Amino acid sequence: MRLAWAYLLTVALAWLLGEFVGERTVPTLLLAYLPAVGWVLPAPFVLAWTVWRRRGVGVAGAGTLLALAGAGFLHWRPQEGGTLRVVTYNVARGTLGTPGQIAGALRAADADVILLQETNFVRPGFGPELLAALPGYRVTAAREVTTLTRLPVLATRTHPVPGSGRAFLETEVRWRGQNVRVVNAHLSTVLVSSALRGDLATVRRTRDVRAAQVALLTEIAARQPGPLLLGGDLNTPPRGPIYRQLRGTFGPDAHGVAGRGPGWTFPSLFLRIDHLMARGLTPTRARVLPGAGSDHRPLLAEYP
Repeated sequence: MRLAWAYLLTVALAWLLGEFVGERTVPTLLLAYLPAVGWVLPAPFVLAWTVWRRRGVGVAGAGTLLALAGAGFLHWRPQEGGTLRVVTYNVARGTLGTPGQIAGALRAADADVILLQETNFVRPGFGPELLAALPGYRVTAAREVTTLTRLPVLATRTHPVPGSGRAFLETEVRWRGQNVRVVNAHLSTVLVSSALRGDLATVRRTRDVRAAQVALLTEIAARQPGPLLLGGDLNTPPRGPIYRQLRGTFGPDAHGVAGRGPGWTFPSLFLRIDHLMARGLTPTRARVLPGAGSDHRPLLAEYP
């Protein structure tokens, strides 16, 4: 019985601290960014123990359900197709594949708007080859990010990112008689490895840089009303204050509203850190697509 209660309370405490404290302290940063699938791993042993002892099965079951829900395994939303298709994809500077592989994954998505991150390709000529394999798109680019769209482009703006050599790329497009601003962003990575090494100064510095980057995104969102979409590698799992601030500023997370399952966009670590959030647009379907040529997976969202 004690084991069952310990498991339930541990999962609940880890979820609460990661969700509501997050990056504010180093221990809760680790709780927020370590793969939530780890919460599920003890469940079979706890359940087996309580069944064998015939005590605490209900408590162990409650802990298991909470862990499964926190890891996204119980996430299920109704879905239907949309007329606006948007994809975000971190292409890893072309270090893990060929232009043909990446272009093939993107052509299969048949997206109206494509948001790419890490397009500062290592090999000269990689970028032009990739774009040549994706005809029919208007292309805008800034430091390390590129936006492609089949929609009319009304304006583009580049915003230097605090604490980074990157930029946020804002592209205003025309869709179904309205102007839609699309922000392509790549936030700095949370250096969990630095925390594990005890390098707390680096962790705090990264935390402060990310806070400044999110503040800039908030400022961009507030500059004018109307439909607004944020997409990119936000290096942020779907929990914690930073995630809630972005969602509160830009609107619902497409996967949260119209996705199914955990939606891992960085599957090697069982994490969902790439997001599409929209204000004034309601997602009808969100899916993580098969990827090629990157350690990330493309995230597709559809809007009516």
